[in-house]
Amino acid sequence: MRPTVPRPRSLAGQLFAMQAVLIAVVVAGYALFTYVSDRGQAEDAAGRQAMAVARSLADTPSVRSAALTPDPTAELQPYALKVQRDTGVDFVTIMDPRGIRWTHPDADRIGERFLGNRSRALAGESFTETYTGTLGPSVRAVTPIRDGARIVGLVSAGIKVEAISARLRGQVSTLVTVAAGALALGAVGTYVVNARLRRHTHGMNAAELSRMHDYHQAALHAVREGLLMLDGQHRVALANDGGRELLGLAGEVVGRPVADLGLPPPLTGALLSSRPRVDEVHVTADRVLVVNTSPVSGGERRGTMVTLRDVTELQELTGELDSERGFVQALRAQAHEAANRLHTVVSLIELGRPEEAVAFATAELELAQALTDQVVAAVGEPVLAALLLGRTARANERGVELVVRTDGGVDDGLLPGTLPARDLVTILGNLIDNAVDAAAGSTAARVTVTVAVSADGGALSLRVADTGAGVDPADTGAVFRHGWSTKPAGPAGRGLGLTLVRQAVARHDGTLAVSRTPQGGAEFEVRLPLDAGARGDSARAHGTSVLSGGGAP
Repeated sequence: MRPTVPRPRSLAGQLFAMQAVLIAVVVAGYALFTYVSDRGQAEDAAGRQAMAVARSLADTPSVRSAALTPDPTAELQPYALKVQRDTGVDFVTIMDPRGIRWTHPDADRIGERFLGNRSRALAGESFTETYTGTLGPSVRAVTPIRDGARIVGLVSAGIKVEAISARLRGQVSTLVTVAAGALALGAVGTYVVNARLRRHTHGMNAAELSRMHDYHQAALHAVREGLLMLDGQHRVALANDGGRELLGLAGEVVGRPVADLGLPPPLTGALLSSRPRVDEVHVTADRVLVVNTSPVSGGERRGTMVTLRDVTELQELTGELDSERGFVQALRAQAHEAANRLHTVVSLIELGRPEEAVAFATAELELAQALTDQVVAAVGEPVLAALLLGRTARANERGVELVVRTDGGVDDGLLPGTLPARDLVTILGNLIDNAVDAAAGSTAARVTVTVAVSADGGALSLRVADTGAGVDPADTGAVFRHGWSTKPAGPAGRGLGLTLVRQAVARHDGTLAVSRTPQGGAEFEVRLPLDAGARGDSARAHGTSVLSGGGAP
């Protein structure tokens, strides 16, 4: 059996022990200081009381007269005892200048020499001192009895130290009681505070808290997803590296309100909301984020935990997958149509009409070749050409005619390496899909989508127009916002296509505009700046001129 290792005391326990010791030391020190101070004050008060009694006796005419008689004791002893009782002093001794006692509390001591200092009194000075005499240690005052300029006797009055100590004991008892109450109150208060601290620290000691902090920091920096912690006032309490990168936050953000981070309004609203959000898609300037929020509560709202996942590439890949599905559906439809046409040719041959079979097959071949020639003549870039051919077949399946205009050729090799095929598919594919959706729902006599691709003015121009209902001028600014759509409510991802187009255009410093066609439909125009080196090589290869300056006008 393994020996049990005692667990280190928790941080709250250590603080409690330290505070209890500190309170005990403070209270004990205060009690000692008060006792010493009170003792000194008691001795001073006793000395002043004894001096007042001694001077009062020395200045009394009857005392002075009795000192000049042959037997001062007979008159002064009863008087001294009465004064002693009335004033609360422990002794009153009256003596001649030689120190021979005329009075004493103990009558047997009368006639003996006074024990104590007399020289200062004989010199005419009144003084106090602590001295051990026949009654024990006492605080005494000694003052001369004057008859004119002559000193005829001395008076000494005193209070025993034991009596002073007895007075202090009552005060000390009260002081100790108050000190014990203060210590108990401090201990209870410390216990309550540390019990609260123990709950907040979950009973962990300082080493465990330090280790947890190190793990916490390491985990925050290691997690690739974005983590954001907001406090109860919707200020940033914590943000890891992933969260800063995904939200495009620069500088110190801890302590800043969410509303001041410059995030898109829908995302800001989601972060400020008290309602939990689960897998909500939000779009920033250059990213598509999946946002989850969860309130942190413990009897009261303490803040919000936010997680962020970047799905920009996933959304782009989803768009490409949709395009591939469209290609597959178009190929399936074409295969079905090709089978029908092949059956027609075979049937014509079986009916003994080979000339008509050849004519039918030739016409179908010329139609397919004409479509290919039209697209390739307008767009020599293979990615764009393949996209347009696939979208043409897909549009035909929905009863929409897709027309490719030859405003200006885009030859193979013209596009720079900084303009990846994925972005072209995202931009043109989403614009054509939206146009086909709009045109398919129109009641126009001729349902068409017109695509024009050209390279002019140092930029690649992509124009997509449809014969649909168009875009209301009031919605021109909102059409590229995530979630905006004229279609009926459907999947959560609806309204994302044009937002992805806007992001892709912004990544390449291009421009994106929407307008109304003369027929009432919508026309989207994208202009993407071309690399100067690529434009020069293409111009030399094809004998075209290159305009100076890049970028969309």
